[in-house]
Amino acid sequence: MKEALEERFPGVVLGNYCKIYPNVTIGEGSHIADFCVIGIPPRKSKPGDLPTEIGKNAILRPFTTIYAGNRIGDRLQTGQGASIRENNVIGDDVSIGTHSVLEFENRIGNRVRIHSLCFLELVTIEEDVFIAPGVIFTDDPHPMCPRYKDCLGGAKVEARAKIGAQSTILPGVTIGRSALVSAGSLVTKDVPPDTVVAGHPARVVKKIEDLVCPPGFFERPYVWEKENS
Repeated sequence: MKEALEERFPGVVLGNYCKIYPNVTIGEGSHIADFCVIGIPPRKSKPGDLPTEIGKNAILRPFTTIYAGNRIGDRLQTGQGASIRENNVIGDDVSIGTHSVLEFENRIGNRVRIHSLCFLELVTIEEDVFIAPGVIFTDDPHPMCPRYKDCLGGAKVEARAKIGAQSTILPGVTIGRSALVSAGSLVTKDVPPDTVVAGHPARVVKKIEDLVCPPGFFERPYVWEKENS
């Protein structure tokens, strides 16, 4: 079994007990750890119906599951037990932490870091966004009904925003460019760019430019982002 997979995927290091369905491509230099499953057909589809693309130099840690119909760029990294459902589009240099769940139809930009135990569905995330552990994105304003896809849908997170641990983001909100959501916040409405929000519900408490670097290493946090832009 492993030998047959190695023939299908030259240049890819494969662990033991992996299952890879038909119509899957994996870029060279990738490392697929033990017990990973890739290309799982979603409901109402058969194995191989939908293409699954994973770019070069991916690192998939044990028990990662990736459904069919995903387009994933280079250098993806997953933690143990990460789950990626169907029809996601994921850019380059993305990290998805241990036991995080990406449900269907997320759009994830380049250089996004999603830590452990996060949940996303129908979310759009632009480049260079940081999402701390335990962040939950909701997409339904109420329990599922026959028209739930016509309701608000998922949130949008603009470039370079940061979302603190254990925050909850309600459907349809936009978190602006370079904004900071403090840990444990409940975001119920749009967050303006370059602001800090905190609380239940989250409210603007200051501007990003008002933050300080406690150890004094920098004039203030995130100045390096402008230096590297």
